[in-house]
Amino acid sequence: MTILLDTPKPRRIFLIRHAKPLVTSIGFVNATYARQYISDYDAADVEEFVLTHEAIPYKEIKKVHCSTLVRSQLTAKAIFGDDVQLVIDANFREFERRIFSLPFIHLPIKLWLLGARILWFLGFNSSGIETFKQARQRASAAAKQLANEANQETIAVLVAHGLLNFFIRRELKRLGWQQTLKEGNSFVSVNAFEKKENTLL
Repeated sequence: MTILLDTPKPRRIFLIRHAKPLVTSIGFVNATYARQYISDYDAADVEEFVLTHEAIPYKEIKKVHCSTLVRSQLTAKAIFGDDVQLVIDANFREFERRIFSLPFIHLPIKLWLLGARILWFLGFNSSGIETFKQARQRASAAAKQLANEANQETIAVLVAHGLLNFFIRRELKRLGWQQTLKEGNSFVSVNAFEKKENTLL
C-alpha cells in the first residue's frame, strides 16, 4: 500500500527582466554612435516604476540574483527594497553585442542593434566577445544554478535580461520545470516556474 505523506513545498523560480534604461537615441546614426549607445545603455539608470505582482511572495524573498550590469541591480533594489541581499554574478549578464563596421553608413539605432544581433546569431559578429554557442551554454549553466538553489531553498529569484532570461526559460523547461506565469520579454516582465515533488512511502 502506498501512503502519501505531506507534500513538500513547491520549488519556485522567478525570472524578472530589468526596467527600461534611461537612454535615448536620435535619428539615423553611424557605427561609432551605435557603439556609444550600447555603452550608455549598460551604464544607464532605469525609469521609475512600481511592481506589485500578486504572484511574487515578497516576504519570502531575502536574496535576489542579478547581473553585473547596473540596470539589473537597480531593478532588483526597486522591486525588493534595500534590505534584500543582491547576489551579483557575471554568469547572469546579458548576451553581448558588437556593432560591426560600416563606414559612412547611418542607420536607426534599432537597425544597428538588430543587424549586430542577427550576424552574431549566425556566427559572423563575435570577434572579441563570446559566441552564440558560448552564450547558450552560459544560459544553460545559469538555469541549473537557479534550479539547484530552488531545490535547496524552495525559491530562487533572478533579475536579469531579456535574451538571457529567454534561454534560461528554455533550459528550465528541458529540466522538467513547469512554467506557471508567462509575461514574455518586456521590461519588468515576470516569468515563473514551479516543480512539485510528492513524497511516497
